[in-house]
Amino acid sequence: MGMQPASTDLITSIMPIIDRWKQEEGPLLPILNGILREFGYVPREVIPTIADALNLSRADVYGVVSFYHDYRAEPTGRHVLKLCRAEACQSMGGDAVAERLQQLLGVRFGETSIDGSVTLEPVYCLGLCACAPSAMLDGEVIGRLDEAKAAEIAAEVRS
Repeated sequence: MGMQPASTDLITSIMPIIDRWKQEEGPLLPILNGILREFGYVPREVIPTIADALNLSRADVYGVVSFYHDYRAEPTGRHVLKLCRAEACQSMGGDAVAERLQQLLGVRFGETSIDGSVTLEPVYCLGLCACAPSAMLDGEVIGRLDEAKAAEIAAEVRS
């Protein structure tokens, strides 16, 4: 895990977040959430700084960061498309739509397109089982996803 040391600017901008939470009970998640709000992602190079401040090992911090999908290591694309992969959506044709979207967007799950237009993420249940298969684009819910809607989404994120 060769991590470059973080730049001074980065450290300066995350220190107030660390200081705000480090005395609390269970400070790691609030700190990561604060960094996520500030930057839109958790830069991997801040992990050693967080670990030192909380007296945790880097592996501990890294484990939490990699366990929770929201703490992504890279900035996302301009659009974030979350596609439901739970059973209800799969049973209603979700797999075919997932395949089609990956082709249309030129990305696999967890990737951001080369042009930076879209990040495709798997989610496990958006609570829209009655309108399966479902997705969420930039926080907007889309139900009854089919080939036509997949094509519309692909066109929208590319524009």
